[in-house]
Amino acid sequence: MTTHTGAAGPDALAWEREDSSRIPFAVYTDEERHRRELERFFYRGHWCYVGLEAEIPNEGDFKRTVVGERSVIMSRAAGGEIHVVENVCAHRGMRFCRERHGNRKTFVCPYHQWSYAPDGELRNVPFRRGLRQGDQLNGGMPPDFDMSQHGLTKLKVARRGGVVFASFDHEVESLEDYMGPTILGYFDRLFNGRQLTLLGYNRQRIPGNWKLMQENIKDPYHPGLLHTWFVTFGLWRADNQSQLRMDAHGRHAAMISTRGSGGQAGGEAAQVTQVSSFKARMQLEDARFLDIVPEPWWNGPTAVMMTLFPSVIFQQQVNSVSTRHIQPDGHGHFDFVWTHFGFADDTPEMTERRLRQANLFGPAGFVSADDGEVIEFSQQAFDSKPGHRAVAELGGREAGDTEHMITETLIRGMYDYWRKVMEA
Repeated sequence: MTTHTGAAGPDALAWEREDSSRIPFAVYTDEERHRRELERFFYRGHWCYVGLEAEIPNEGDFKRTVVGERSVIMSRAAGGEIHVVENVCAHRGMRFCRERHGNRKTFVCPYHQWSYAPDGELRNVPFRRGLRQGDQLNGGMPPDFDMSQHGLTKLKVARRGGVVFASFDHEVESLEDYMGPTILGYFDRLFNGRQLTLLGYNRQRIPGNWKLMQENIKDPYHPGLLHTWFVTFGLWRADNQSQLRMDAHGRHAAMISTRGSGGQAGGEAAQVTQVSSFKARMQLEDARFLDIVPEPWWNGPTAVMMTLFPSVIFQQQVNSVSTRHIQPDGHGHFDFVWTHFGFADDTPEMTERRLRQANLFGPAGFVSADDGEVIEFSQQAFDSKPGHRAVAELGGREAGDTEHMITETLIRGMYDYWRKVMEA
């Protein structure tokens, strides 16, 4: 057994191998390590997803969201500029904004009514100059109190294709360099400059470690085995034409698939009938769920699942497109927020199609309900046996791009990166 200590000290994880194919359960269970992850992945050196520009279309519109476990507010100021500030009053630290969405020209903390502009600048402090009672001036801030030094914490903001990212680290690399050319290409395929329109949200709370959802969407092994829908109707199957791509660090990934012949078991597809999730006799009560219309921007693939580490998944599953925001809450829970969207030039029929196909996903979706459940059961096992480890050796022990889905290479790539940062 090889023990990696590095600068992390003696509490660093013991990995069975030099590669990242065997993942200690302690990765998912240790509270101190979770706090370190938040600092190193969410608050320093990384970009995190905060929302879509379409969620705040008008001046004064805002959305309350999170970066890691810190509450933040994304707002649109005059002239269309977008700001992201921390939802922590500079006075006594209260999380002053409680609404998820709204429209405000000024944010006011209800505790002592300190008020802020959308860009986080402090605008008003009650009794700043004291209160005169007769000839006596009582209270007030000290003469050297500087309003400009007591604004809200401002995050660095990057926008691309209608998507908004933010970082507490103002020295973070550019968003484009952060994604890298390969993943950026798939990002621009989806967010290609067309105006986005908001279709709706799903929210769920999953009792599992936040990294498990990153793993789940980097795992092409399970969809054709766990999800009856995918394998039976050919939306995502092991015998589909496919590619797996990652960035140079192994932290981001794209799983690309082109739909095959549906549930017909013939030729190479006959292999699929060997798995228990293939149900040849399954029929749809409403055939419109598979009313799939190819779109020019697909350029071939019928599904592309992108994971941007650490905070977001960008999904295209046939005509359904959405973002999935991972919001950690302790080492054993995370909130998962789906934002379904379309494009301003969609026909009414395409909008209905996108909404209908979105029923495959979300907490009660025909497909995604399975993922939340297996993550919960996995976390229960990790908590009961923290000294054990998971095995991710399908397709070998190294990490790299492939032209097939019979591999766990993307998971190994992510943990290669995780270890590099956590053990540095």
